[in-house]
Amino acid sequence: MTINGQVLHNHDHHNILKSGQLVLADMGAETAMHYAADITRTWPVDGSFTQQQKEIYQIVLDAQLAGIAAMRPGLRNLDAHLLAAKVITNGLKSLGLMQGDTDEIVHSGAHALFFPHGLGHMIGLDVHDMEDLGEKYTGYHEGLERSTQFGLKSLRMARTLEPGFVMTIEPGIYFIPELIDRWQQEGRFTQYINYPALAAYRGFFRSAD
Repeated sequence: MTINGQVLHNHDHHNILKSGQLVLADMGAETAMHYAADITRTWPVDGSFTQQQKEIYQIVLDAQLAGIAAMRPGLRNLDAHLLAAKVITNGLKSLGLMQGDTDEIVHSGAHALFFPHGLGHMIGLDVHDMEDLGEKYTGYHEGLERSTQFGLKSLRMARTLEPGFVMTIEPGIYFIPELIDRWQQEGRFTQYINYPALAAYRGFFRSAD
């Protein structure tokens, strides 16, 4: 349990749940045959979301459902990731946190302030199946090189999906104070990001479904 949900994969943080907070669980499980599962879920401590929490959660859920609906053999997982990024961007635009053309925003990488990791990964005999062989070989293929762009470079699995692949779909929205401050000070993507409006979200670190 952690109160700093923007720090991924914390192993041991003991905190007391407080009214108004969210619980985020990023969990795996393994069967007796060693097949693995992986799931991320978020829920409110009080049993019901605040309006702000509900709005952000719904955007993440919409992105997840869009990613799930897009899954099919022959689709590049990269394209599923970009689809989820556009859903998140449109949702943040509806809240006044971003503005501008959605395709331009995602192409520029401005959305990665809020969605700084990949959409998902393979599971099978490991929670991140086959990745010990190297993500270059399991998540990419000839003609599809890993991006160097912030956020997109963290996409573990970009390759074309094949029958039998088992994938996680784990979009998320983050409000990371240190990253927001750095980008704002550097004047990054001011045409797309409404930095003054983010002040109301600084305590809202991560929402994932």
